[in-house]
Amino acid sequence: MNKKQPLALNKERIDVLRRLCKEAEKKGYLSNAVLKIVYEEKWFKLFLPKAYGGLELDLPEALRYEEQLAYIDGSLGWAITLCAGANLFAGYIHNKKATSIFSSPKVCFGGSGAVSGVAAKVKDGYIVNGFWRYATGAPHLTHFTANCTIEEDGQPLLNEDNSPVVRSFFFNKKDVIIHEDWYAMGLVATAGHSFSVKNLKVPFGQSFVIDAAHASLKDSIYQYPFMPLAESTIAVNTLGMTRRFIELALEIVQKRQSKIGEAAYTIATERIHSEQQKTDRLAELLYQWVQISWNELTSKGQPSKKSITRISDKSRDLVHHCRTAVTAIYPYCGLAATNPSSDINRVFRDIFTGSQHGLLTFKR
Repeated sequence: MNKKQPLALNKERIDVLRRLCKEAEKKGYLSNAVLKIVYEEKWFKLFLPKAYGGLELDLPEALRYEEQLAYIDGSLGWAITLCAGANLFAGYIHNKKATSIFSSPKVCFGGSGAVSGVAAKVKDGYIVNGFWRYATGAPHLTHFTANCTIEEDGQPLLNEDNSPVVRSFFFNKKDVIIHEDWYAMGLVATAGHSFSVKNLKVPFGQSFVIDAAHASLKDSIYQYPFMPLAESTIAVNTLGMTRRFIELALEIVQKRQSKIGEAAYTIATERIHSEQQKTDRLAELLYQWVQISWNELTSKGQPSKKSITRISDKSRDLVHHCRTAVTAIYPYCGLAATNPSSDINRVFRDIFTGSQHGLLTFKR
């Protein structure tokens, strides 16, 4: 674990969360018992201003939270990260509308970044049709977010470069159809089901643009570029799960010491410690560049291109290493680690489900 622990959670609280999350995996979604803690701790509101009942964290602080939550449980960390990220959209929605929505202690936005819907512009709003996949936390979302191309009078609207105009939308849960099709091997309790809307009329106020120039709140987080925020949050989730995997692997190898013999034990523990040290170095580099970019934002108004590029590169380096490290360590854990009910197997499945997120798959 990192030396800096931002969450005020003792071992007993962490053990309770892990037990509840293990039960949640069997259900296939975050249970009311888990959500009760999430609402109490305001984890879906990591970034939201205190006026909305949020924790009002800056990005470096929020990343530490997200890493530790993923260390506690993969589904927990992943769901909170993506939902807290979606709740950030409060800063791009008209203030009066946002206040009425985000003041609720249980508000939770989530959805898809894919542009797989069409919004036809009409006199007083839009008529929206579309189908979107992988809405993390679908069962507990209060609002679904989606991206759409825009049409007017039956014709697609285009930007100056002839690319389609794209806007983001949010829909009340009662207005969407949830398709229960989340069958991934890991991150089971995130319940990332698909959703759709058909001929849904929405007012202009339910459309927004995720861009600093269109921010309705003045907090620094809404001036921070979206891509490095998204890349770093996904990276620290992988980091947190990997730290937990390494911890469990070391415990297993130590218990197997007499069975596998001293020579094999030495080889295994040395490799685990080596991967752990490399993980720590790469993680620290990412955190350093995020902090640099945040300092630039607060002092100069925006992060430099250099720091944004470094965050992208370091996020990819870290995730690539985590996947490689886990693959290298797993064989030392024995056949028992292939049992789907074991803690290490669940963490393994979570890591390699999260790794399928396309954001950090390929080097830039």
